[in-house]
Amino acid sequence: MAQNLTNAEASLSIDDLRKIEVFADLPHEQLDWLLDHLQVKCFQPGEIMGREGEPLDNLVVILEGEMRIQRGSGADEMIIRGFAGQVTGLLPYSRLTHYSGTARAVLFTRVASLHRSLFPEMLQRMPLLGQRLVSLMADRIRETTRNETQRDKLVALGKLSAGLAHELNNPAAAAQRATASLREALETVREASIRLARHALSAEQREKITCFEREAQRTSSASADPLAQSDREERITTWLEARHVPDAWKIAPVIADARVEVPKLECLAGQVGGEVLTDALIRIASLLTIAKLIDEIEISTKRITYLVQAVKEYSYMDQVAMKEVDLHQGLENTLTILHHKIKNGITVVREYDESVPKICAFGGELNQIWTNLIVNAIEAMHGKGELRVRTARELDRVLVEIGDNGPGIPSEVLPHIFEPFFTTKGVGEGTGLGLDTVGRIIRNHHGEIRVSSHPGDTRFQVFLPLTQPKSLAVGTMEGDDAGNLLTLGPNTKPIP
Repeated sequence: MAQNLTNAEASLSIDDLRKIEVFADLPHEQLDWLLDHLQVKCFQPGEIMGREGEPLDNLVVILEGEMRIQRGSGADEMIIRGFAGQVTGLLPYSRLTHYSGTARAVLFTRVASLHRSLFPEMLQRMPLLGQRLVSLMADRIRETTRNETQRDKLVALGKLSAGLAHELNNPAAAAQRATASLREALETVREASIRLARHALSAEQREKITCFEREAQRTSSASADPLAQSDREERITTWLEARHVPDAWKIAPVIADARVEVPKLECLAGQVGGEVLTDALIRIASLLTIAKLIDEIEISTKRITYLVQAVKEYSYMDQVAMKEVDLHQGLENTLTILHHKIKNGITVVREYDESVPKICAFGGELNQIWTNLIVNAIEAMHGKGELRVRTARELDRVLVEIGDNGPGIPSEVLPHIFEPFFTTKGVGEGTGLGLDTVGRIIRNHHGEIRVSSHPGDTRFQVFLPLTQPKSLAVGTMEGDDAGNLLTLGPNTKPIP
């Protein structure tokens, strides 16, 4: 901040204040009071006006210039700009205590500040200004909430997209590898077939080879004991090497996988002769390999199709917003989308009540609820534990319960978890809007959410009406520290 202000920079007049919308029509004596108590400061371009985390004690009026507030960094970065004529900083009745970001001057910037200790006198002298500043704070909260919600959605979308990309990449890469191997196997079959055609084989010998191929293909897909498979492969390798069959180490695993034993190979050798045996076995092994590669490609493409379908159903693409929703399908689609978070240590226990009917709802919004609750449970367990997903029908409502066996939510934290921007995560790790979004969606569906938490047992219960009422019920938040229970909505009861 500049230490020596020129007279022009330090001066502040009533005309300067009347250029600010909230002060424009205030009486002369009120503006005189502001002139006596406002302190003028100037900042050069790039100069820091306030650092993130520092105490915030002043209402700030931007007289000229422009400022830039940066919150977070990288993907979590948020930029807020302030221009001449705006009132910012600490506002009366605000619960802010520290800078939420680092403020820098973009241009030469001149501001006037009023210390919080003068707020009571200001509000007493200027009740109209107090109303305007409260309205300004409400507008700022709405704008901040909108920006945070949008950022939260983008971050969540980025995480889901990254996980989905990983899940899609695995089967796609497997299919690609299988396709490359398939080309090689087809070339081997072609060459072996040409060599077989050069042998003077009788019709009976050709039939024996064909029958052997068909029998091997029928048994190749059958499951086998790994130990028995290894022993069989070793016996076949020894047998092939004794007959000087080239690349015995490549042929033996394929023949063994088809559950072919040495006696069958002895029989084939006796029927076609030693000179034909090598080309016949190369052809048979290549055909078996091709069949296996085709199975791999089919499995991979089915997995891709399944994931794409799950995403489409999860997001309710190409469908009207309000429709009949299958809760179980929505939960399964969500678990599929989050498979990358679950597969390395989370055991999913499903308890679905098949009597639960479809309900009329915004399917995409319900899936946002399941995503938030399941991700929170996974993170609470640090990726290792038991995730419980339960549904039930209760009179005119349906219940969806998401539970985990993590350490639980501390009793002092529990009453605040649905508050906007409340988070126990580090800076940049969470916006505190996940459960606020959950609560808002549930209220929009005329539903109710309850949470009970103890070490080893945390449960979020979502109740949704079977039929949507005509009018929106007004939800209330209540806390019960003694029972470690929080409810959102009317007529709530403790979780049994």
